[in-house]
Amino acid sequence: MSSHIHSDIQGHAGLITLHRTRALNALSLPMVRDLTATLLAWHKDPAVQVVAIRGMRHNKVSGQDEAFGAFCAGGDIRFFHQAALAGNPELEDFFTEEYRLNHLLHNYPKPVVAFMDGIVMGGGMGIAQGARVRIATARTKMAMPETNIGLFPDVGGGYFLSRCPGHLGEYLALTGHMLDGPQAVLAGLADGVLASDRLDDLWQALASQRFDNPHAVPAWVAEHYVEPAAPAIAPANQIDHFFGLPTVCAIVQALEAAQQADTWARDTAAALRQRSPLLLHVALEQIRRARGMGLAEDLRMERDLVRHCFHPAHLARSGAATDTVEGIRALAVDKDHAPRWHPARIEDVTHDMVKAFFHSPWPAHAHPLRDLV
Repeated sequence: MSSHIHSDIQGHAGLITLHRTRALNALSLPMVRDLTATLLAWHKDPAVQVVAIRGMRHNKVSGQDEAFGAFCAGGDIRFFHQAALAGNPELEDFFTEEYRLNHLLHNYPKPVVAFMDGIVMGGGMGIAQGARVRIATARTKMAMPETNIGLFPDVGGGYFLSRCPGHLGEYLALTGHMLDGPQAVLAGLADGVLASDRLDDLWQALASQRFDNPHAVPAWVAEHYVEPAAPAIAPANQIDHFFGLPTVCAIVQALEAAQQADTWARDTAAALRQRSPLLLHVALEQIRRARGMGLAEDLRMERDLVRHCFHPAHLARSGAATDTVEGIRALAVDKDHAPRWHPARIEDVTHDMVKAFFHSPWPAHAHPLRDLV
């Protein structure tokens, strides 16, 4: 195991801890491989009745690492940037293997419990949303913010966001809006809220509990939930009204038309204007296509999309010229927060630019995820 994945069996529980605290537990390729190997090893192990996953965080006051407080901030985007510029083939391996891990979690034969305390974003959502039990807390900060770096909500994001109520999935995918724990329950992205000071008790109790059948785990965890008030994700009916419109241009234009009388509309329009115009269009199409897809089909589509993000041959771009590499540069490398998107405006994105993202670069028999069902 890598030093960033700690796993052991205690009692009847397989316990996994993400421990890369200085990077908010961002997933590297070795971490993806270690998680996969661990889950496969426990797949048919009769000693393991339940699997639990948590993250560690660094306490700046004490200078020590401690359990909970951060789950996973996503994939290692600095690696994405370096690998894309260097032509490192491990970039392709990362997405193929990460999406296989997502599929494995969603289809795991034993209940998986995700302790979604603290930051749960991107690749962290890919791990957590595959769990049978998704525990949020008052400290949960959940989002799929990929359009801010010229990407789309991957790791099965099309599948789980498209199944949120109404058009909430489109809103979360395009804006990257952050949810707290109670809001995550409202969105259908968490099963309940646990008091933060009870996390360690429940973690330890899982190891000592014996479950007669897998279905007993969610019910047992549910006994420990609290019911805090959930602040509205947006003003009543606003999300469906705007994000049910047919195109990104229509959504933004309607928001801007309403902005003088509606602070939420003004702020939402401004947020969208900062995202990658191209990937906003791609993400909207992704979510709407995914509503009619199963998980495996969605992951194959997302594998196609991410290949095009780093190699958009139809746009005659590569490397630093892509919105994805440029977005990561602006956010995490140079940190100037001034990405130079191309096209620069939402209105300048054409149908042909978007349509080509949904053409697979591989024939069906050679697709990296062809065997997923």
